[in-house]
Amino acid sequence: MSIQACFEQTSVIPVLAFESVEEAVTISRVLYQQGMKVLEITLRHPTALDAIRAVIADLPDDAIVGAGTVMGPELAELVVGAGAAFGVSPGLTPELAAKVKELNLPFLPGIATISEAMIAVSLGFKHLKFFPATASGGVNFLKAAGTVLPEVQFCPTGGITPSNAAEFLALKNVPVVGGSWLTPRDASGKMDSAAVATLSRVAATFSV
Repeated sequence: MSIQACFEQTSVIPVLAFESVEEAVTISRVLYQQGMKVLEITLRHPTALDAIRAVIADLPDDAIVGAGTVMGPELAELVVGAGAAFGVSPGLTPELAAKVKELNLPFLPGIATISEAMIAVSLGFKHLKFFPATASGGVNFLKAAGTVLPEVQFCPTGGITPSNAAEFLALKNVPVVGGSWLTPRDASGKMDSAAVATLSRVAATFSV
């Protein structure tokens, strides 16, 4: 599975910050049932690696479960051990780049400037996460990036919502967006399965 193949499966990748394995399995099942087959489970909670393993075991084989917030070489090794199909990071270092290539882990590194994008390209990456997207120039940045880095495809994440996702997806260099809006928490801090299902059904209709 390559990052390009992941991009070809969906227009929206849910960015998921679960707080337990049980929550991960329950909500991931809802997302999958509504057409979200590519999932990014972030490493923002101590249970994240166990959650990745559990979700992979629970969902059908065509689900593509990756790991987000892979900040360094050690974490890259751990997510490969957990069975993640791909990795995502908000940034990139030479050490991290070398490790994911050594591990043959499909990887989506994050950038926020043209210079960072140029460095990522020089390290062999042509699929990049643009983060934080709206805070770093949004659609206008991506339009400009397309003129100087036409070979790069971006997944903007950070500030993407149902109201602006289509504007990003209309760009030639944006085949997919990352969305944390799909899994809101209520006042008690719980993810509402019904709300997730409704938001996912809408997101599944987005197309480039």
